[in-house]
Amino acid sequence: MSQWKQPVLHQLDFFTFWIVFIVFMLKHISAQNSCPEVTQWLLKDGFHRDLQSRVQLNTVDEGTRRCMVAIKVHLPKGLYVDPYELTSLNKHNITEALVIGDFVDLEVPEYLATEIAVLVYMKPDPECYYCFRAMLPLHCRYHRPAEVDGKISVILKSPEILVHCEKPLLSADCLKETKIKGPCSQKNKLNCYWDSVKFQNVNQELKLQIPVGHKHHIALICTGTLVTTILCSSFILLALFKHGDFLFVQSSL
Repeated sequence: MSQWKQPVLHQLDFFTFWIVFIVFMLKHISAQNSCPEVTQWLLKDGFHRDLQSRVQLNTVDEGTRRCMVAIKVHLPKGLYVDPYELTSLNKHNITEALVIGDFVDLEVPEYLATEIAVLVYMKPDPECYYCFRAMLPLHCRYHRPAEVDGKISVILKSPEILVHCEKPLLSADCLKETKIKGPCSQKNKLNCYWDSVKFQNVNQELKLQIPVGHKHHIALICTGTLVTTILCSSFILLALFKHGDFLFVQSSL
């Protein structure tokens, strides 16, 4: 009995190997032909966050590393970027980003602000040959006080993915009809023609919980702020009159 079971087992192992091999190759080919995948996640809590983005091109062509990849992030009124911070990060080769459009007012609250678009240039991911990643620091604006809950939700829209390669690497089904003309980099203001790419979102849309004040605390906070301001101003004036030297100069006119 054992003499004829052994060939059968060898045949089963042979067929199992080929089935596994074919499934692997099909997955590999489908991954190469699929559209890029985008993953985004947030780090830190409170009013200052870091938006991490990763784009996987799903192509193993040798020219992938020579491609330029950028994401266009659309920020709602409740979020903003600090242009001075971006300049510093660019000098230290950490983040390369360009604010598109109007001047960013860092002081206005959410209800007086406008939406902002930021073009973030991505760097090759050392952990993945055909992946690119970038970090963008985000800041939350102050919102109006809430009725009950002490938090307000702000939804971050999906970004636009822009790719510029020496030769076409992505499937035509993944490319949108029109090219976008934009700066080649933050330092090089010459325009490049970028392909706007269709992509798959790996994770759900990002939702930020921003802490806000309660409306029934307004009177208490205003009263406390006014009293504190008056007391501090009084102490400063008393110290000046007690310890300060005042020299009065009589005018000759």
